[in-house]
Order: sequence, then structure tokens, then C-alpha cells
Amino acid sequence: MRNLDFSSWQSLLLTLLGLALFTLISIGIRLLMMFTIQQRRERMNRQINERLRTLIAAYKVLGGSFTGTLTVDPTHLRDLRQRQPADAVAVDAESPAMDGGEGSARRRRIRDAVEAALSDIVLLGTEEQVRLAERAIRELVAGHPVHTHELVVSLRDFIREALDIGPIPAGLSLPMQGPARPSGSSERSKGERGSSGGKGGGMGMGMGGAGMGGGMGMGGAPEDDPSSHRS
Repeated sequence: MRNLDFSSWQSLLLTLLGLALFTLISIGIRLLMMFTIQQRRERMNRQINERLRTLIAAYKVLGGSFTGTLTVDPTHLRDLRQRQPADAVAVDAESPAMDGGEGSARRRRIRDAVEAALSDIVLLGTEEQVRLAERAIRELVAGHPVHTHELVVSLRDFIREALDIGPIPAGLSLPMQGPARPSGSSERSKGERGSSGGKGGGMGMGMGGAGMGGGMGMGGAPEDDPSSHRS
């Protein structure tokens, strides 16, 4: 305030212009900082949400079952072929006898889903989760059945903490969790839709043929009409 000059209206005008310019520059810098901080916060929130969404999906794949077989079978189709006797090599690879039937295909689908979930955990998991996923991957590569319960517990605790839900009550004793079993409802629905489409196509062709036959009969009627010969 000591440097402000109010001795004349020219100096007063310059002083006011200087104050206005200083205020505008300060507000502009403040707005720029707020905008930058807000963008960074939104980007971090998107990253956290995407990470949580991926880890929740991995948790559902790795720990979606409480009963039945809770291990991941690493057997591949080539391993099943090697187990076949020599006289069965000529059998078609797509036949149920060669690929082990529906149960073997189901185990392979579980294995593929678990491998994809482990890959996501290696990318977005914490240090402990990455170590557990790496150990499970090495067991799969070695051809050993893999338990995922320990990794599932780590994912569950991390997700609950990130969502601020709180830990699982200490008095509970949850059973072991294993990989989710794929359902064949989608395949059955596709087959049903395909069969119903075939029936509809057959009915449509039948009705179209009947319509064509009726048209031909109606077109041939005037030729046999006796009145046409009178003229």
C-alpha cells in the first residue's frame, strides 16, 4: 500500500489498472492449478476404478466355487492325445473320445479363464498378489494342479479395503474357494435358437410353396372356362 499513488487521477487510474491486472493473473493461475489437479484426480479415479473392476472379475473367476473340485487342471488337448493308445491316433481330434468328453472341455475352459485372470493380476495386482499369481502360473506350466484359495483371500481383503467395506468378521470360518465353473446355459440357448430358426425357415418355405401352388391354380382356371370359347 505504500507504493500506491493517489496524488492525481492519472496515477489513481494506473494503480487501479495494476491491481486489476494482478488480480486477473492470480485468478488465472489459481484456476489453472485447480483444473490441473482436478484432471489428475479424475485420471487417478478412472485408473482405480478400472483396476478394481479387473481385480473383482479375477476374484469371481478364481474364487467362484465353494464345492466340487477346487483345483485348476492344467491338462491340454495335446496331453490327452499323447495319453491315447497308438491305435487311437487316427481318430478325429474333435471327437468326444479324443478330447476327453464334455468334462475335459469344461476343465479346459476353467483353465483358460484362470490363466486370463492370473494375467490380469500380474498386470494390476499388488506385490503380494503378483507373487502368488507367479507361483500359480509356474505350477500350471509345470503341469501340476493349482489351488487358488490363498490368492483369492488376498484379492478379497484388498478389494474390501479399497471399497472401505471393512475386513471379514473374525468369527467366520469360510471354506476354501476355487475357480468358478462355467455354465452351459448360453450354449444350450444358442442351440435352441438355431433349431427354432430352422423350424421357422421350414414353415416359411412350406407356406411359400403353398402360396405359389395356389397362384398357379388360379392362373390356370380361365383357360378351362367354357365362356372363353363362346366369343
